[in-house]
Amino acid sequence: MKEEIQKYIVQALEGDQKAYERLLLRYKGGIYNLIYQMIKNHEETEDLVQETFIKAFNSLQSYNNSYAFSTWLYKIAYNHCIDAIRKKKLKTLPLDRPIRLKEGEVHHQIKDDSLSPESRYLFNERQDMIKKTISELPERYRRAIILRHQEDKSYEEISKILDIPLGTVKARIFRAREMLKKRILEE
Repeated sequence: MKEEIQKYIVQALEGDQKAYERLLLRYKGGIYNLIYQMIKNHEETEDLVQETFIKAFNSLQSYNNSYAFSTWLYKIAYNHCIDAIRKKKLKTLPLDRPIRLKEGEVHHQIKDDSLSPESRYLFNERQDMIKKTISELPERYRRAIILRHQEDKSYEEISKILDIPLGTVKARIFRAREMLKKRILEE
């Protein structure tokens, strides 16, 4: 799979429009899902997906093939989405002054839901441990769990990508989860 993607990247860099199209078709669904989860608007998501691929294809020569192409592409999509959110002009109210109403003034009290430094550290440590544990899984389980939980692929898509029966996909993901659970509890 990785070799096939690398081949398409090389062909795209040489100007092959079909290679661009293959890359677009391969990743469009996942990029759409990522952006839609952040934006929650279908039309705006469509625009951002298109802009993401334009950005990616315009900077394809900067892609480092020692990393997964999907990771590079998803990072571009995520950053582009964040930029779009920031550009939206939201009506804001100052937090340091009360709001004046006919009935008087209303003062703001905002609950701080952010994680404490300790909680943030523990969260990051757990994420690192999970990534490390996933990387230590046997290849067939690691690939299935990454496609399912990091690339957000359906079981059917994973079956096609890995060219294995649907039941095998389900079994591998189940076994991978069990191995992860066992290894994490051991640590």
